[in-house]
Amino acid sequence: MMFFLGFFMMGQMVKAQEVVNETFKEWKIVTVVESIIPMGLGRSRMIENMTEVETEQFRTSRTNGKRSAQSSVRRKDLKVDHFDEAKLLNFFSATGINFQNIASNDAMIASRVMELEAEGYKLVFVTSAVESYAGVDDDSGLFITRMFFCREYF
Repeated sequence: MMFFLGFFMMGQMVKAQEVVNETFKEWKIVTVVESIIPMGLGRSRMIENMTEVETEQFRTSRTNGKRSAQSSVRRKDLKVDHFDEAKLLNFFSATGINFQNIASNDAMIASRVMELEAEGYKLVFVTSAVESYAGVDDDSGLFITRMFFCREYF
């Protein structure tokens, strides 16, 4: 009887292992670009790629650390045509930092995060960077945030 029970339990562990091996993860990246150019002259957006891409056709290998075939990869071939974008507000208005715009962007971003969670995605990682406005002679600047989501399939 003990042998049969042990054999049965071993079979159940193998089944559990098989199920785990059949899962895979789908990743999604949402990028938020918020302009910090004064007076609403910049463009702020939340961007989401909707195209599946196989990177193999765009990768090359170096043989001696110097020789590369990257010149055979055309930049225009890398561009995707299908993506979603949501308009956001700029951080600055004519009078300086606009806190209402920041709160509005937060509401838009939170709404998208909740939509993705309802679709089964989990927020896994967030990274951000800034190229800040440096005064009168610097007419550019942006704040970029990338949110990495994943969901598992069986």
